Amino acid sequence: MARGFLSKERMLKGAMHVHSTYSDGEFTLAELRRVFLDEGCAFLCMTDHAEHLAPDRLRQYIDECQALSDDKFLFVAGLEYSCEQRMHILGYGAMQRVESQDPETVIRHIEKQGAVSVIAHPKTDFFEWIEKFDTLPQGIETWNSKYDGRYAPRPETFTLLQQLRERKPEMHAFYGQDLHWKKQFRGIFVQLDSDPTSAPISAPTSALTNAQGILTALAKGAYTGVKGELMLPSSGILDKELLSQFANAHAASYRMRQLMKQGKQMLDRAGIRVPESVKAQLRRIF
Repeated sequence: MARGFLSKERMLKGAMHVHSTYSDGEFTLAELRRVFLDEGCAFLCMTDHAEHLAPDRLRQYIDECQALSDDKFLFVAGLEYSCEQRMHILGYGAMQRVESQDPETVIRHIEKQGAVSVIAHPKTDFFEWIEKFDTLPQGIETWNSKYDGRYAPRPETFTLLQQLRERKPEMHAFYGQDLHWKKQFRGIFVQLDSDPTSAPISAPTSALTNAQGILTALAKGAYTGVKGELMLPSSGILDKELLSQFANAHAASYRMRQLMKQGKQMLDRAGIRVPESVKAQLRRIF
């Protein structure tokens, strides 16, 4: 765990599902600290890819997360595990690799470490498979702004979560950036609560000012997802009107993204390469 402690005068705002140059991200950890401090964040939950990190590299990653943590900003080191059929599972606070690619084995491996297990950006095709799991995670990433887009999540992911909560009521909705690129939308955050039933607070209690306190709050669902003025509960229970708005906005965004994808494929077939600067701007927009 990180050694630092956060100032009690800072709002406990943070971001989740972030990658660095230790795996396939473009930001170094030091750059991430500067960027997210400027965003008003007090913590960052890292999820670099486990398969990129040999033992020595993993130790270096954990050590640098600790070294860059202090009373202003806290890194919570974690891993993202690649499983069968390219399912990805986040281990917030996980620091150990695992050989298995079975998702249920990976979930158990994460939770044995005292970390928080979350199925990342579940593909719609995976829903039926996930519903058959004997071992369920602690959460589902209901909005991943890289996978779903910046404008709206898929309403059906929230429906999946509620179906799973009938078996495991303590499961929660997670909201992540899946940040890889420097020119990428960074507008989804989480704000920790003093307890699972309270409103967001501006003066966090001492229990929330270290990595273990943050992980405990996440496991309990003591947080709110934030995007601009939009506040999203950890329960993932949304009213029908908001879900309808999400459905319309996501459908429009998806159509535009598909058109852009088809255009790129046409250019690829013609041997025309899309400049990296153009790709970067499109990532920021979508």
